[in-house]
Amino acid sequence: MTGVDLSVDVGGVRLKNPVLAASGTFGYGLELAPLVDPALLGGFVTKGLTLAARAGNAPRRIAEAPGGMINRIGLQNVGLEVFLQEKLPELARLDTAVIVNVSGDTAPDYAALAGRLDAVGAPIAGIELNVSCPNVARGGREFGTDPEVLFELVAAARSRTRLPLWVKLSPAVTDIVELAAAAESAGADAIVAVNTAPAAFVEPVWEGSRLSARILRGGLSGQGLKPIALRAVADLRRTVRLPIVGVGGIGSVSDVFEFLAIGASAVQIGTASFADPQLLGRLPGELAAALAERGCASLAEALGRDRVGGRER
Repeated sequence: MTGVDLSVDVGGVRLKNPVLAASGTFGYGLELAPLVDPALLGGFVTKGLTLAARAGNAPRRIAEAPGGMINRIGLQNVGLEVFLQEKLPELARLDTAVIVNVSGDTAPDYAALAGRLDAVGAPIAGIELNVSCPNVARGGREFGTDPEVLFELVAAARSRTRLPLWVKLSPAVTDIVELAAAAESAGADAIVAVNTAPAAFVEPVWEGSRLSARILRGGLSGQGLKPIALRAVADLRRTVRLPIVGVGGIGSVSDVFEFLAIGASAVQIGTASFADPQLLGRLPGELAAALAERGCASLAEALGRDRVGGRER
């Protein structure tokens, strides 16, 4: 990679480069190995993990949309124990940072997951909290839409682990900065911005002269999400001192530079990998080449050596 040092520290997670695979798009880090070498990445985020296995939603679960796709997978996963027994030993062989994405129905669920993962330690480099889940103890409202509830969740997880905690926020909120501040106060180590945006795919159905529709409600990802994600990262960088991981619509090295330029320390790529699975493996080399062309010996030099705690002074 031209000798350029792309390494970066994101909330206590040391990455060889700032390019990661987003949760739900790289499986458990094993499925895509025939297509892209995980060692080329700075890291990857596993499929969302819950205490018990989940079958997820019934098909149809994915639809193409203008500028991206809509999904409603429903957190399908093997559950914590199967992950620890069957997936984790294989992950230990990968030369890249492993971030485990976790979800739950209550704050104690997140705390329990954090505690079990903390007990395992390596090869787990960090935990990403998916807070776009309904909180059954609070009437079904998402954890990530209420600063007080989010604080409780992050604090509960923080109390059970020494592993770095990344909090993945939804764009479908009134004030994402307020939520990030709550996560920061509760002990988060980094903010991931953003998760998918609520959206729908509609297929008109005709029965003679009668018009109806099939509707798939889910989360929008891809290029259509990118301007929203950029705005979120830019707003967060002005206020929150934590490192920020930008995610949403990234499909080229120029997209990566846009997120880095406004304050992201690293990026996650998801939807673009479905169209071009080799993209993840190419981006670190393209990033290094672009920096070398500009005379930069390292990513730190390009981002500014005086950044403290993720925020530029």
